[in-house]
Order: sequence, then structure tokens, then C-alpha cells
Amino acid sequence: MLVLPMPFKKLHPQIKEKLEDFEITTPTPFQIKSIPVIKSGANIYCTAPENSGKTTTLILTTLNKLKCEEVGTAPRALVLVKDNQTALELYDAFYKYTRSTTLRVYFGDEKQHIELLKSEIFEGIDILISTPKVASKLLLLEGLNTTQLKIFSIDDADFLTRTASSADIMAITQSIHKCQFVIYSEKMHPTLKRFESYFMQYAKTVAL
Repeated sequence: MLVLPMPFKKLHPQIKEKLEDFEITTPTPFQIKSIPVIKSGANIYCTAPENSGKTTTLILTTLNKLKCEEVGTAPRALVLVKDNQTALELYDAFYKYTRSTTLRVYFGDEKQHIELLKSEIFEGIDILISTPKVASKLLLLEGLNTTQLKIFSIDDADFLTRTASSADIMAITQSIHKCQFVIYSEKMHPTLKRFESYFMQYAKTVAL
């Protein structure tokens, strides 16, 4: 059996099996720095150039946080991305890791009627992937229960500096009482830094 290096060695056994299946044996420098810090449970800004392994880190640490198993009906992980196509691509990436687990990953497709999304989410999911707009609308219509969230991530958050999505982010985070927040971006922008005054209190920074 292949012996995985740190920090992969301390991940959930089912995640390690998938890494071996995909022949991902060597963590990137960013993953070496970020995975242990994310596993600590702190709020974190993760900044690194493109192709540093940020999205894979997001997937691995989210699955590890949820212990690769379904629990209850309310989502325990929320992942926000810049647009609908990116959400679909991330859903597909997650599914490669979760199809042999009981975890329920859900794509909040903005092309679907919001009432359909509400009813499907109500049946029970563990991970919701969507745009800030869809998540905010679900919350407003009482279609998103945030009481069980353990980890809230924003992938490639640089888009928040170019769109009006920050207002949606603020609305969503104000409904969350206790959760880990992880923001991934290529650079630290003033827009992202301002979140420290709201939901990113005492945030650590992992930069490459």
C-alpha cells in the first residue's frame, strides 16, 4: 500500500483511498502549508497563485471536516463560487471524491426554479455548492438552514472585488452563528480584508 506524505497522511481514510486511486501522491507547497491550518478549525485567508492546488485543498478539507459521511438533513458545508458554470464544475470535482461515500453534494443550479431547489435541499444534503446570489435567495425564502454549518468556503474569491456579491455574502454570514470560514483567492484584496470586521474575526493567513 502506498504511503502518503504529510499532510495527506492525516486525512480521513476514505480521502486517502481516493488520493491513491487518482495517483495524487505529492501535496503542492500550498497544500503542505494550508491543510494543517484549515484542519485546526481557524478562520483562514488562503492566498496563492492559480494552479497551486487551492480547489483540491477546499475539497479535501471539506470532506475531512464532515468525516465523509452524511448527517441529518441540513447542509454542513457551504461553498460559494463566482458563477453557475463554476459551481457545476466544482460539483463534478467534488463528486469524484464523494461517490463512494454517503455524503450528499448538491449543486444549487440558478437555471432551476428556486422552489425546486428548496424542496430538494429540504430532503437532505451535506454540501451545498452555489453562487452567492442563489444561496442568498434560498436563505431569504427559508430554503437554506444554516444552523448546522461547520465550514463555509469561498473559492477563487477574487470575483468579489468585481461584482456586487459582497452584499449577498454579508446577508448569508449574518445568519450563521458558529462556523469555520475559509476564503481562497490569488491575492489579498481590501474587499476581502474588510470581512475581518464581520465574520472573519481572528483570521489566519496562509500565503504562497
